[in-house]
Amino acid sequence: MESEDRVGETAGLPAVSAVVLRGPAVRRLLALRRDGALASRHVRLMAEALQVKERTVWRWLAAAERDESAAECPGERAQSRDRFTVTPEVRALLGLWKGPPLRPAVRAFAQALLDQRERAAALGLRPNRLKTIEIRLGTVRDIALHAAGRGHRAWASLTTTDLEAFLAHNPARRASWLVGLRQFFAHAHRTGAVLHNPAEPLDAPQARGFRGATLTLDEQRYLYRRWNGPGEMHPHEAFIGLAALLHAATTTELRLLTLDRLTPARHAVRFPGRSIDLALDTATWKALMGCLSHRASLGTDNPHFLVTRLTRTTREPAGAAHIRDSLAPVGLLPRVLRSTRLLTLAAELDIKQLTATLGMSYAGAAHYL
Repeated sequence: MESEDRVGETAGLPAVSAVVLRGPAVRRLLALRRDGALASRHVRLMAEALQVKERTVWRWLAAAERDESAAECPGERAQSRDRFTVTPEVRALLGLWKGPPLRPAVRAFAQALLDQRERAAALGLRPNRLKTIEIRLGTVRDIALHAAGRGHRAWASLTTTDLEAFLAHNPARRASWLVGLRQFFAHAHRTGAVLHNPAEPLDAPQARGFRGATLTLDEQRYLYRRWNGPGEMHPHEAFIGLAALLHAATTTELRLLTLDRLTPARHAVRFPGRSIDLALDTATWKALMGCLSHRASLGTDNPHFLVTRLTRTTREPAGAAHIRDSLAPVGLLPRVLRSTRLLTLAAELDIKQLTATLGMSYAGAAHYL
């Protein structure tokens, strides 16, 4: 289907790069439409850059408006979450062996995972996602290839040493692989395919503490000067950025913040989910007042603090995509700003103070210690 929409090779971006850039392009167009600034020329420029027809970009944009997840991989056929999809990985797994030694145990394990999912759904529990099942089957495929390469013709002949050698091929995936191996060999042991579980003695020690992306002090200073300076920008960018960077606000807190949670007399705000009022610094309060001025220009009755052109005639909160896209000019995600602040607070405050101030669970706060 995509081949019909492609306008042909040009001297512009390579085909692979054009496909990778579809998601960011559609999200940018979606942000422009929500702000009422989208014009045909924007779509035309995107179509030329991505080497597709204009009607294709319009179709991607319409799909993203119906479902924001469609903006992640525009042009790819959506897969239903309610039915199992035979992916190339699953097909390779089920058709890898022509003889009976390895196939029956794999087939029984795959069926057991699907049966377990159906039972969980019937009982009202949270079933495993189909993507999780595919990952587990992919792990079994990889260990089977490893075993076949070492001359094993039956699962019962594999030892803990064999599994350790397999896990050593990619230490970064050890924890993920080990989950799949434990599930498969536990099932094989219960069904009699193996006499003992070779995965049981294995473990996957992981370093404690936060290991995600954060900002350096110089990067934080640059952002603070940008959002507290005289430069022109959308008021939502400054407030969202400062609230996340200085006060560890989450996307949900920013989306659901309503006017009745503001206390102008004390320059304070109580984010949803937090039990105490938070006194804002001068820069963040200045950004907040800019958002109120922007809100007044929209003439809306929406009770939420952050209002877009799309939500000004409703009472719904702004979407998570708006929070994310507001920071697109600086190329950062809100969670990076929040994580940077949480690391600093975790080093300076007692964990009880941290959980009480931010409304976090003990386990969530301990992740940053």
